[in-house]
Amino acid sequence: MKYLIVGLGNVGDEYDQTRHNVGFEVLDTIAKRNEVKFEEERYGAVARYKFKSRSFIMLKPNTYVNLSGRAINYWMQKEKIPLTNLLVIVDDLALPFGTLRLKTKGGDAGHNGLKSIQSTLGTASYSRLRFGIGNEFSRGKQVDFVLGKWTDEEWVELMERTKVAEDIVKAFATVGAGRTMSQFNNK
Repeated sequence: MKYLIVGLGNVGDEYDQTRHNVGFEVLDTIAKRNEVKFEEERYGAVARYKFKSRSFIMLKPNTYVNLSGRAINYWMQKEKIPLTNLLVIVDDLALPFGTLRLKTKGGDAGHNGLKSIQSTLGTASYSRLRFGIGNEFSRGKQVDFVLGKWTDEEWVELMERTKVAEDIVKAFATVGAGRTMSQFNNK
C-alpha cells in the first residue's frame, strides 16, 4: 500500500520556519526521525520510507502553496496512488496553535493551497491534517502573520506537535482515517 503524504509550504530561504510552512516542518520531522532524506524530483522534494508494510512517499511541492494541486496530481498519477491514500498537511488559522485535526473532506476555508488541490483534483473529498497556527494578528495583518517566523517559544512547542503529527500520519495509513480521527482529534 502506497500513501502520498504532502506537506504544504513555500520553497526558498525567506519562507523557512514560517507558519505557512508548517506542512514542510512536519515532513522534515518525519524524515529526520525515520532517517530518510529529501531529494529534488519533479514538482518537489521527495522522501520515501516504509512503516508496517506501508510505503510512504512524502512530498514538499516546489510549486509554492498556491499551485500545490499540480504537484499532488502529478505524484498521484506517477505512483498510482488512490485519493483515499492522499494526506495533505496544511496550516490552519482557524485552529489554536498546535491543535491537530484530521478531516476526510471539507472546503478550502480560504486557503489557496487547498483551493488549488480541490480545483486540480476536482473534489474536496481528500484527507487533510489541519495544523493550527493560531490567529494572533491585528486586522489587516494576516499575510504578515502567516508568512512570519515562529517565536522561540512556539518553535519548541511546534517540534513536540510535529511528533504527534507523525503519529497521526502513521495511524492514518495503518488503522484508517476514521479510527485516527477518533484517537487524535480533540487532543
